[in-house]
Amino acid sequence: MSEKQPDKQIAIRVDHVSKNFVLPHERVTSVKSAFVKLFKKKDKSKEVQHALRDINFEVQEGEFFGIVGRNGSGKSTLLKILANIYLPTKGKIYTRGKLVPFIELGVGFNPELTGRENVYLNGALLGFNTKEIDAIYDEIVSFAELEDFMDQKLKNYSSGMQVRLAFSMATRSEADILLIDEVLAVGDAEFQRKCFNYFHELKRKKKTVIFVSHDMNAVREYCDRAILIESSRAQQMGTADAIAQLYTRLFIESTNKDDDAAKNPDLRWGTKEVSYTSIAVTPRVLSDEEYLQIKLVATAAKDIEGAVFGVRVRNAAGLGLLGTNSKLLKRPVPPLKAGETIKLEWRVPNVFKDGKYSVDPAITLQDGEICDWWDDAATFTTKKNDHIPYVIAPDIEMTITIANQS
Repeated sequence: MSEKQPDKQIAIRVDHVSKNFVLPHERVTSVKSAFVKLFKKKDKSKEVQHALRDINFEVQEGEFFGIVGRNGSGKSTLLKILANIYLPTKGKIYTRGKLVPFIELGVGFNPELTGRENVYLNGALLGFNTKEIDAIYDEIVSFAELEDFMDQKLKNYSSGMQVRLAFSMATRSEADILLIDEVLAVGDAEFQRKCFNYFHELKRKKKTVIFVSHDMNAVREYCDRAILIESSRAQQMGTADAIAQLYTRLFIESTNKDDDAAKNPDLRWGTKEVSYTSIAVTPRVLSDEEYLQIKLVATAAKDIEGAVFGVRVRNAAGLGLLGTNSKLLKRPVPPLKAGETIKLEWRVPNVFKDGKYSVDPAITLQDGEICDWWDDAATFTTKKNDHIPYVIAPDIEMTITIANQS
């Protein structure tokens, strides 16, 4: 049950929430079997599925909060409880303000009606009157990129077109709290860019957002904090970057045997089909321009094709400042045979302010499998003449022009 939260600083409080589903094993396929079942002894052919177990967390007003977990972990069930679609078996949900779920997009749409008619129908469900829909109709259609299709019946829309229209409608609702479930997966690249811009606008307006996603790049970019749900339980809560790393490790059976990993297995993991054998980070100056030279050597343990090599730089607080890889730079790596060694060199402009930084190299395959992820593989220290309060300190030029007024 969702109740009003008296604490003005908290938008959502999840208090010892559990959710169970009863799954009957005996099928009732006729009126006769249903009648006979009434006279049977207590039915024991049922299974209780514990979808969520004792979940606790709080979300502050204006916070972008991520919920991550593998398929079947319980995260979508949790989101539906927050949206009042499910009621918890135990525990309570406290909320402050109007809540709008961006889940099950398109619920309430009628396939026999046109796109235009569905806009007015769905708008009424969201609390808009006809005049209010008239005022924002063009914006809705433009955002969904469906100007030429609004007088066609919805049943003739592709699934992507329907979701785009539903998402466009949902963005017009005025809400204090938004629940978003994997909407970044809808539409083509241009529409996804609109979704990204909409998320940035939500952050700028300090909207409270609960975001469920399998895209760890999106979690890192948008979320302030996140929680990892695994096997129906909350495993850990922390910064978006830390939780994204934990989520990634769930898919890896580490076979790392080297001494460094044995001493601290949390810093390095992967299949080791290809793995780094050395790393060197050296500050350089060329033509008065400062840069970092990052040299890496890796060896293939088996024949590998399509490996992607990347690096990330983090500050002392663990915040990722920049990162790239061979795929993003459009520098495909040739196939490697077992025993072959590959050398890579990265040149990164030294735009960092005073402080100590760490370099994290990684090797992945095209399907996302991680061969070698090595946190804190190397460190470097930057010293600048002038201390600034910002994350980066690039060389910035300035010109001043004074013109006489006639």
